[in-house]
Amino acid sequence: MDLGLRGKHALVCGASKGLGFACADALAAEGVDVVIVARGAEALEKAAADLRARHGRRVVAVATDITTPEGRKLALDAVARLG
Repeated sequence: MDLGLRGKHALVCGASKGLGFACADALAAEGVDVVIVARGAEALEKAAADLRARHGRRVVAVATDITTPEGRKLALDAVARLG
């Protein structure tokens, strides 16, 4: 199904596993470049590599705590860098 999202960008929090990962996976499958955020760097990098390999989309992993001002800045800056 084409949802008309190809070429868009998305920010997905809690994306190293579970529902956050499933959301990032579905978006990447629709042609969306994603910034994925979670606190655990190792699991997040594995998730990013998996998404890149399966969907061929740009996936930026940002290991940070999104509940802090600094974490939000890092995540939003990553989205801005996607274009």
